[in-house]
Amino acid sequence: MELTGRRCLVTGGGRGIGRGIALSLAREGAKVALLARTETELDETAALVEQTGVEVLKLQADVSQREQVDAAIEKMLVAWGGVEVLVNNAGIQGPMGRVEEVDPEAWMQVMQVNLGGCFYATRKVLPTMIAQGYGKIINLSGGGAVGPRPFFSAYSASKAAVVRFSENVAGEVAKHNIDINSIAPGAVHTRMLDERLEAGTAVGEQEIEIDQRLVQEGGTDPERPAALVVYLASARSDGLSGRLLAAVWDPWEDFDIEAVMATEAFTVRRLKQEDC
Repeated sequence: MELTGRRCLVTGGGRGIGRGIALSLAREGAKVALLARTETELDETAALVEQTGVEVLKLQADVSQREQVDAAIEKMLVAWGGVEVLVNNAGIQGPMGRVEEVDPEAWMQVMQVNLGGCFYATRKVLPTMIAQGYGKIINLSGGGAVGPRPFFSAYSASKAAVVRFSENVAGEVAKHNIDINSIAPGAVHTRMLDERLEAGTAVGEQEIEIDQRLVQEGGTDPERPAALVVYLASARSDGLSGRLLAAVWDPWEDFDIEAVMATEAFTVRRLKQEDC
């Protein structure tokens, strides 16, 4: 088990992809702290993690509220004395539809949860990671982060911001042996799909077709993004930082990290016409 002894924190760990990530980390021997808003979901996931035989810690907090995030992570740091791995998974899809028709407050709430939550958790763990001279931060990106996704302006913009935030901070902490990367998990069947189906025509014809296909075919196996998180949480990925990796499409299992880091591969960059 390659993560034995590593102290890991997973936000949004109560259900969905977060639950799958927490279980995969636990199966590799990591201690797992779960941070989520809903107590019942925390209890359910914690019980599953405990069955793997590792230590688990439940932290109830709303990631959009800095004071709650700080207090929850402080509880973990006191209990375990530090943290090696942070997975910023918590996120919401938010309002879907034409930008002039969606609720402005709901739109901004997506930013507060998806980007703000990532920022709050990252800033809280970084002093400890810097002091110990090692750390791994893995941020969940998503659909629309690197290409237009009409009718999902809040979600898409927030996830694009998460990618650029990850690149920026990766450059700030590189000298401290802290790796920060983003991942695109793929089209996993989660509660967000149910929200899109309920939204009907507000999501647009193309999205309806994609979602109907996802229902029929089952979508991405959630074990795939969880396996990528394990890789990025492990010593196998040491030195790989400031990258956006697609769990399904990128050959991350066979990376030559030194070669990748010598290029701008797997980053978000502007292309000149002659490069296209």
